[in-house]
Amino acid sequence: MKKLSLSFFIVLMLMVSAVAQNTKPIEFEHLFDGTFSPQTVQNVRWMNDGQFYSATSNNRVIKYDIIDGTETVLFDGSEYSLSNGESPFPVQGYQFSADESKLLLKTEVEQIWRRSTRENYYVYDIETGTLTKLTASNEKQQYAELSPQGDKAAFVRNNNLFWVDLNTGEEVQITNDGEFNKIINGAADWVYEEEFGFAKAWFWSPDGDRIAFYRFNEERVKVFFMTDWGSLYPDQVRFKYPKAGEQNSLVTIHVYDLNNGETKTMDIGEETDQYIPRINWTRDNDLLAIRRMNRLQNKQDLLFANVETGETDLILTEESDTWLDVHDDLYFLENGVQFITTSDRDGYNHIYLYGMDGELVRQVTSGEWDVTNFVGHDDRNYRLYYVSAESSPLERNLYSVRVDGRRKSMLTNGEGWHNINMSRDFKYFIDTYSDHNKPPRISLHRQDGREIRLLESNDTLANRLNEYSYLEKEFITVEVNGTTLNAYMIKPVNFDSTQSYPVLMYVYGGPGSQTVTKSFESGIRPMWHQYLANQGYIVVSVDNRGTGARGRDFKKQTYKILGQYETEDQIAVANYLSDLPYVDENRIGIWGWSYGGYMSSLSLAEGSDVFTTAIAVAPVTDWRFYDTIYTERFMQTPQMNPEGYNNGSPLEKAGQIEGNYLLIHGTGDDNVHFQNTVEMIDAMVEEDVDFETMIYPNRNHGIYGGNTSRHLYRLMSDFILEHL
Repeated sequence: MKKLSLSFFIVLMLMVSAVAQNTKPIEFEHLFDGTFSPQTVQNVRWMNDGQFYSATSNNRVIKYDIIDGTETVLFDGSEYSLSNGESPFPVQGYQFSADESKLLLKTEVEQIWRRSTRENYYVYDIETGTLTKLTASNEKQQYAELSPQGDKAAFVRNNNLFWVDLNTGEEVQITNDGEFNKIINGAADWVYEEEFGFAKAWFWSPDGDRIAFYRFNEERVKVFFMTDWGSLYPDQVRFKYPKAGEQNSLVTIHVYDLNNGETKTMDIGEETDQYIPRINWTRDNDLLAIRRMNRLQNKQDLLFANVETGETDLILTEESDTWLDVHDDLYFLENGVQFITTSDRDGYNHIYLYGMDGELVRQVTSGEWDVTNFVGHDDRNYRLYYVSAESSPLERNLYSVRVDGRRKSMLTNGEGWHNINMSRDFKYFIDTYSDHNKPPRISLHRQDGREIRLLESNDTLANRLNEYSYLEKEFITVEVNGTTLNAYMIKPVNFDSTQSYPVLMYVYGGPGSQTVTKSFESGIRPMWHQYLANQGYIVVSVDNRGTGARGRDFKKQTYKILGQYETEDQIAVANYLSDLPYVDENRIGIWGWSYGGYMSSLSLAEGSDVFTTAIAVAPVTDWRFYDTIYTERFMQTPQMNPEGYNNGSPLEKAGQIEGNYLLIHGTGDDNVHFQNTVEMIDAMVEEDVDFETMIYPNRNHGIYGGNTSRHLYRLMSDFILEHL
């Protein structure tokens, strides 16, 4: 190849610089004004005949022809009012009846915790255009859902479970013992909701004549309280929160028969100090699948319960030397004799086929890569669909394969990230595709991957990004501590390799997480990184040991020692960066939120020789303050592993903190309690450590509402600009 002259490179650099200078800078206000927000397709529901799907837009429920995109408005909120006369009717969710003649509309949603809500529901008859409130009660409901036949609905109200006949309006109360902070029927307690990922805790049987539900007895769980500021005499918010090593709710599983009004209790064993992370109906209306885990979450049993008698059979047991992840990957085939699930038993998360007797039929997928999402199984064609990180831990693609493991096919293509919404008959899928510098492109495809039509290009946003100094991520790998870590770097506008720049590292770093992916990031946090790069900072993020999509052993090596390997890796990468010729080794900082705030605190304490500055937002400062399910999954109990808790505690290392440290928390944080920051402040005062802090009254873990986000990010910006 012919060598290029030095003068050519100088001209090239000048051209690049000129292009950058001709773009508009990303300003602080762009974080909040929606300039860089992508368009989305919301609340997609696939319809029965396979020729249509529906979605919501501007308080309307719209039916779309799959092939040509023809629109039919099924419900228009502008033409209707709430029962209190408020108009237009705000659509915040919807469901179809089985025959798609009715809509169950959700509105007036009131947020409780992360996933839990209260709301009002209305039934809309599409043919007649009549809108009727689901119940006559003035109190809001929770988690209403239509029966499979569509003639009934069930819901939770005041910790009790109800069902209502849509034809007569008659309401039947299933449970009567629900009581705040004591008994919950049909809804999850705080720790199940947060860590097992569900708030609705009841389920229709396939025939719609039974309801399986959880009952939580919280009486032995200790109360945590938060002060609700704002009045002359502040109130208290009191809720049951089991901290590591403390007692959990007593959980039982029940099945209610709508025909005779009887409730049966399922046999989940004599042990009460355990978890029931999932229940699922099988194809058999008389058979309920129950997954049971021990307290340490390293053993999981699959039970099949006869709902007529409550008796259970142990079908399958899986054990681990570390922990087992909870997932929704349990699918019962139409043949009635087999089911599909996933496991990382061979070192990577893969798909397995079992008989209903628990005997392994075969491992369907294999290889040194993780299946990250089991989409489903097409029973007619014996093909299953899944998303995996086979091409790279930084990417996601959709694949199909026969249930015998043959004829695997990659259905998406292009370097980047694919989020998949597949139709119930597996004939079509919607692909939301992006990469690190391209906003989401949403398209409709046939099952073989062929594109039918484009739903949303986001070309307007793509063009806008070109008008501004939107800086692309550069993906790198760093060899530290005997392993290869994935990272990205955002270099400043008009970057000059002969100059020296400050670095801000962004960290989360928790088990199974990823910040380094080839997906387009929108929202305040990634745009703040762009703003800082426009201010002359290099922004770096690295996925340390313990993060996801790289197999079981990479993820689970932090077992019982949270914070130790992760901190070593962040410090080692900072040292690597400090040796780069364009990095100012005296101006390297780190920031993070939640687990990331925990990590930034540890990194400044352990790595003050390389980090000069850290911001910790809503950090855990000692795992003894956090909940049972999450903490004990990775750390066992404090009683069993005191050394691991101490070695991974920022509280224990408060005296080692040197440099510029900003600690931020909301007093209404129900997740990572404000207690963590109070104790950290107390420890640093005792050790005579200088620090800065900001407290946001009544704000939860997300620290938002009103002007809060703008104030928070201005505070952090000023801190970085002043100290880094």
